[in-house]
Amino acid sequence: MSSENPEILNLKQLKQTRKDQYAFGRSLRKNCSRASHGKFQVTERNVAELHIERTRGRIEELLPIRYQRILESPFTHYRGAAGIMAADLGVQKSTALQIQICGDCHLMNFGGFATPERNIIFDINDFDETAVAPWEWDLKRLAASFTIAARHKGFSKAKSKKIAEIVVSSYAKNMRKYAEMSALQVWYEDIRFEDMIKSGNDTLSKKLDQKRLEKASERTPHEKEFEKMTEIKDGKVIILDHPPLIYHLEDSKQEAFLNRAENAFLRYKETLPDDRKVLLENYKIQDVAVKVVGVGSVGTWCGVILLLSDSGDPLFLQFKEAYESVLTPFTGKSEYEHHGQRVVNGQRLMQSASDIFLGWTSDNSGRNYYVRQMRDAKIKPVIETMNFKNLVHYASSCGWALAQAHARTGKAAAIAGYIGKSDKFKKAISRFSVAYTKQNKKDYYALLTAVEKGIIKLE
Repeated sequence: MSSENPEILNLKQLKQTRKDQYAFGRSLRKNCSRASHGKFQVTERNVAELHIERTRGRIEELLPIRYQRILESPFTHYRGAAGIMAADLGVQKSTALQIQICGDCHLMNFGGFATPERNIIFDINDFDETAVAPWEWDLKRLAASFTIAARHKGFSKAKSKKIAEIVVSSYAKNMRKYAEMSALQVWYEDIRFEDMIKSGNDTLSKKLDQKRLEKASERTPHEKEFEKMTEIKDGKVIILDHPPLIYHLEDSKQEAFLNRAENAFLRYKETLPDDRKVLLENYKIQDVAVKVVGVGSVGTWCGVILLLSDSGDPLFLQFKEAYESVLTPFTGKSEYEHHGQRVVNGQRLMQSASDIFLGWTSDNSGRNYYVRQMRDAKIKPVIETMNFKNLVHYASSCGWALAQAHARTGKAAAIAGYIGKSDKFKKAISRFSVAYTKQNKKDYYALLTAVEKGIIKLE
């Protein structure tokens, strides 16, 4: 075909298209300047009512566990207050450049896990609140989480402010890198956990992370969980009760629960590719139990399913109830009617490698769930043991992973164009993070007061 055909783009025109994307990003500053992101006014609000509203319809007897976890510190409160922050971000000025975002992008929602090829990568690992929304909302929540964590660990105000800048600097640097790649190059990118370790500059931390990597890689899938989480009762392998965090329902309720799980499992399999369906044919459901997970998620219907193959190999699948994203009131309704499908598709788009058993389903009452493997070689961050140098390295790694996840949506050049190469955006996000640290602390003590007044029950 002739290269003069106007419908055929040559390489020069493609390069110009990228320049156009950079220019489009810069043009967004007219309506939303980079400095404007630093403006946040700390306010009084009825925090207890905001939490109560978010938990309507959840399992009432589990809610005290939720509040106990949230009230451990301002840091844990922040983890459980994604809905509150969504309302704050929703009224702030935004770039209006919408992409698929995580929606609850804080530092504890990153970590290492195994790919289908059994490589251990570092990536975002929680997508309950994923939605199409302004890209900077993820970055603001992530940067603020590091400032709050730094204050929680007793680091100075200056260091706590600095660490938010490190998150943004890493995000911006890597976004510029991804902006120059082709779409396929970005899609093939991942962050190997080993490469993340090497990028640090603390020898002791490197050794500890290397040990964690080796430990996560050495066992066959689900071997460790099978040893810790099961027992033999009446000649049958079942999930070991550990109330109130893992437990079976009483008698007839448990039988009905297992029946519902089996029906939901059949619907779940229909959301998987044909090869995964064939793989699951090797396994049969042995048991199902309720499992309490997370901080903000406590009270939703979550559980674990134990499956065994004919040869006795275990497989643990975790199902988790999926609600409407906390961002929806500020972004508009999701294109997906099923919230489990919203979570799964958002995760598949943003993660460099997703769980092979990731799928969605509904139970007999119409509740939405998503399903995935439980703890597949998972490496979780241990914030309590980190010194400031470790926290800086982790902040840089999270900024890198977020940039990669956002770049997969195809808007890397526009985002890089908006951020630019000056310090304006970085400084603005650090000011926001400091202000939001104060807001979160105020909200935490307001919730404590609600407990003292009996508005929130811990028992």
